Amino acid sequence: MMRLPGMPMLPGAQFYDRGKRRHPRQQTLMHYQGIQMLSDRREPELVEPNGIVADPKCPPVPAQLNSLWAPKATTKLPPWLAYDKQVLCFNAYFKENLTEIYHAPYQVRKVKIFFYLEDGTMQVTEPKVENSGIPQGCLVHRQRIPKAPPTDREFISIFDLNVDTDVQIFDRVYHISGCDIFTRQFLNRAGIFVPEAKQEPCDPTTEIRKRSGLKQTGNTCTSALPKKHAFAQFLEFDRRVLKFQGYWNDRSEFGDVRKLEVCYYLADDTIDIKEKFPRNSGREGPTTFLKRGKLPKEFSGLPLPGQQTAMTLLNVLGNSMRDVRYVADPLNTGQKEVQHYTDQDLQIGAVLNVFGRSVILTGCDQFTQSYYREKYGIQEFCPQPIPERSDIRPYTQGGMSSRRLPPYNGWGSHEDSEGNCITVEPKPPQADFKKLFKYDGCILRFGAKLISAIRDNGDRDFVISYFLADDTLQIYETSRRNSGFLGGEFLKRARVPLPGQDMFSSSRPEYYRANDFYIGRTMTLKDHIFHIVSADEFTLMYMEQHPSEFPVADIRQIMQKIREAVRPDYKQFVLRCKPDGDLGDYTTVSFETLRSTLLSYLSKDCLLNHEIVTVCRFFSAEQAMPSSCDRNRVRAAAQLELKRALWNGVDQLNDHLSHINPACKPYISEGQVRSTLRGCRLPFSLELVEDILMVLQRNGQNEIEVRDFLAFFNMRNDQVPDIAPLNIAFELCPKLPFLHKGRLVDFTWFLDYLGIEEELKRANN
Repeated sequence: MMRLPGMPMLPGAQFYDRGKRRHPRQQTLMHYQGIQMLSDRREPELVEPNGIVADPKCPPVPAQLNSLWAPKATTKLPPWLAYDKQVLCFNAYFKENLTEIYHAPYQVRKVKIFFYLEDGTMQVTEPKVENSGIPQGCLVHRQRIPKAPPTDREFISIFDLNVDTDVQIFDRVYHISGCDIFTRQFLNRAGIFVPEAKQEPCDPTTEIRKRSGLKQTGNTCTSALPKKHAFAQFLEFDRRVLKFQGYWNDRSEFGDVRKLEVCYYLADDTIDIKEKFPRNSGREGPTTFLKRGKLPKEFSGLPLPGQQTAMTLLNVLGNSMRDVRYVADPLNTGQKEVQHYTDQDLQIGAVLNVFGRSVILTGCDQFTQSYYREKYGIQEFCPQPIPERSDIRPYTQGGMSSRRLPPYNGWGSHEDSEGNCITVEPKPPQADFKKLFKYDGCILRFGAKLISAIRDNGDRDFVISYFLADDTLQIYETSRRNSGFLGGEFLKRARVPLPGQDMFSSSRPEYYRANDFYIGRTMTLKDHIFHIVSADEFTLMYMEQHPSEFPVADIRQIMQKIREAVRPDYKQFVLRCKPDGDLGDYTTVSFETLRSTLLSYLSKDCLLNHEIVTVCRFFSAEQAMPSSCDRNRVRAAAQLELKRALWNGVDQLNDHLSHINPACKPYISEGQVRSTLRGCRLPFSLELVEDILMVLQRNGQNEIEVRDFLAFFNMRNDQVPDIAPLNIAFELCPKLPFLHKGRLVDFTWFLDYLGIEEELKRANN
């Protein structure tokens, strides 16, 4: 039931809301802060967001009561939700009486009245006016404001706020002069007429302030300039600094070129200078070269005590210190005016006299350039070079001095000897940590034979390991029974220099690099001659993946070399590889056949053995052997693990499968099987899980059969014989890497890559 505002609860002054469907009984008792009390608070009724109801605390306007039709059924919301973030804004003013100003009886203060529709609260704020001399801001905090007596039991609503009306708020009368567009539209939609905005009266105190300001400025036609406030420069240029780079060439006995940073503060025309200490200069302490202050242009020496005084005395009369009479000079006739540096005197190339030291400016920053470009129109800001002392020896990037070092004496390494010659306190040479972290664990291993005049040495096998992290070598000898040689370390890990260099010179020697090792290379390592005959799989793959570092593994360059050599006699080359001439869709040749044929066209110096290996590996026709994994053996290992763990969760396994497969499909994906094994907590290792998934039956979509999966773990009906415990990771299903690559070459692919046959066809056509 709803009623009109201000009307009593009488018949005819109330109506029923036909759209209301819920009629709950309200709570009459409440528990507040530990006290049981009667709840007499009335919750706000629901309102229509876009309806004609304007005030959430009041019923609809009377225009709705005169309608012959029943209220339409619309969605109603609470006021705090229907009118969320909706505020009515009114412009108002009030006159405040002045008793201390005789020529202004009152002053007009303009305010803004905000009415929040969500809860009927109000707020009054006064916009701040510069130099008004009164505290401004929030005059009335947000709250529900009662009306003036005698209706002080009610609160101000939107029906009390309108343009060209007076509203009393706490013993102060405000006259509303206007409102914003949203307020006007909202009140018009609610059926309230809003008059046009009224003009606000002028403030007498503001007019007086304006007239006094015109009097202070005086007549603009006079030649006298307006007086500038002393604090105006600070307010305008605060925190604006002009930065210049410069140097001071100290020509004393132990002096050098001092790099400086000159800062000019526009707020008070002061200058400070800081020194930039270079690395390893030996200087420490504060970097202040000149304390902040005004810098005089002329400097003739420190003044004597009493030479600079605040006033000038013309004469002194009297004999003793008691009866002394003097006459001061009010005009300061003998005082000399001191000129200081300003922003006009600072520019690139200028020389500043810093108390007898000549500081030369060489450059400036971007802000300084824009400042001089806007104020003085300077466009060129070319930096000047800083001179270098001739007696300072420059150092190279590696830390070695450019001066000539004594020759190496054989003690330690060359880097240690250089450190002893450069500094008095030598430091150990630093390693390349980026390279160390990048190639840590990367080792290139090559199989080698020892070339020697002794016959027994030719049968010895060696493994040369090259560490990419620090370019070091290590040689191991593989042991053989009844050979007469002990296997083990043949050469300790160290960097090996290239042969034929003068080791006792002042320059560093060159060492073996990674690209110096390849199959077929004969090299001298510590006065021993080795011939590389093989390389492991990792080494070959690494070299093939980095063809820019290893030219012997660059398939493009190798095939281009073969193409140029084979093109003149292409058909004869094909017949040598395949004497029968049978070139089908898939033709293969052996490694030895292709190697002998290529060497007949290219010499061993032009086509290395490693390059032939690269070609055969690239066009390899070998296939990896299928994994040999016995189903019964894997099932026996799985059941053995289940027996060890005393697992008996077949019913739980069936429930889990029913949950993830509600449609009872005969096949499920591999991911669902993995989640089932993990969810039912089967005691299987990762290697055993992979072996189980490998032997389960699958369909054409690579899905696993559910019936076979359940029968695999059913030990009641179908149990396999037990097996002895074994290493599941290595012995159950051996997973040997595919190493024999390149023994069989896809000759059809090789010819297609050459492309000579296509060139011949295009030439004939």
